[in-house]
Amino acid sequence: MESVLSPATLAELRRPRPYPAVSVLTPTHRRDPYNAQDQVRLRNAVAEAKRQLEADPAVTRERRTEVAGHLDRAMTEVDLTHAEDGLVIFAAPGEHQVWSVARPVPERVVLSDTFLTRNLVSAQTAGRPFWVLSLAADRVTLWNGGVDRVAEARVGGFPMTRRVENFDPERQQRIGDTPSAFREERTRQFLREAGTAMNAVLRDHPRQLYVTGEPAALTLLDEVGGTARGAVHVPHGGLAHGTHETVWQAVRPVVEAEARRSTDAVTRALETARGRREFAAGVDELWQSARDGRVRLLAVEENYRVTVRDAGDHLILAESGDLDSREDIVDEIVEQCLETGADVRFVPDGTLGEADGMAGVLRY
Repeated sequence: MESVLSPATLAELRRPRPYPAVSVLTPTHRRDPYNAQDQVRLRNAVAEAKRQLEADPAVTRERRTEVAGHLDRAMTEVDLTHAEDGLVIFAAPGEHQVWSVARPVPERVVLSDTFLTRNLVSAQTAGRPFWVLSLAADRVTLWNGGVDRVAEARVGGFPMTRRVENFDPERQQRIGDTPSAFREERTRQFLREAGTAMNAVLRDHPRQLYVTGEPAALTLLDEVGGTARGAVHVPHGGLAHGTHETVWQAVRPVVEAEARRSTDAVTRALETARGRREFAAGVDELWQSARDGRVRLLAVEENYRVTVRDAGDHLILAESGDLDSREDIVDEIVEQCLETGADVRFVPDGTLGEADGMAGVLRY
């Protein structure tokens, strides 16, 4: 299952497909007892997609059979033992993909000439993704981080390793042989190569970078320059050979401090916008402002969800399951704001007070 959404991947997902491009969305659960029905719910959603394919006169028998086959193959790739909060299946002539997302999605089947991507985009943004690069003289490991965990990432040539002859830094320091392994030129070259590789990863997958390692290793990475120079340093050695849990525990205080600073900055920006009459709040006002490209900063509380119905010139609250209801309007607004260059921040529940879950700073 896929989970890392890069700009290039998103652009590929958004390109037009031969009709029908099928998007199947279904909620999933991380733990018992709620995940007991996930498999049944998923089978029902795929069955509904096949029913719509069968009933659609614009879909030929040959194409219906091909897309249904891709739906079946996608089902075999689903791993619900590692489920998050939602699952998205894309299937079209000649292809299929399965995405796991760490944000609830509505139960939905859509047949179109493009895939429905807004839930992926919103989940990626809400997850506040970051990278952790762990440095050692003989190994450099890359970790994919999110709200509450990290996992090893095997992209961009990582992990990088090299064989070090007679390498025993503890013994060397005891006898005064070599005060630091990072003074050895081959080690320095190895870390420079790791820095260059990390710059390439950041160009394809831009996000906040944290770097762990001994102070000498962190200094070496700064010498490489490029995008990695703006990384947040975490002086903690040994993590290049560590587990995901040890890495998470080491970076967690720094990541949480950065999140608090970000939330404080958002709160100050919203207060300033009120005084300048550049403030907007509520799903209806922000939906219109997002469509007009007026939103410069959008703040969304982490668990804010609302179901609405489009009344033409405004949105009205609706019940889930109502005819023409839109359960993922928040995700739609998030995607639209990102499309027009807005800065989108997810903040803890309750941060926005009377703004009712969503607020923004307008460009004009």
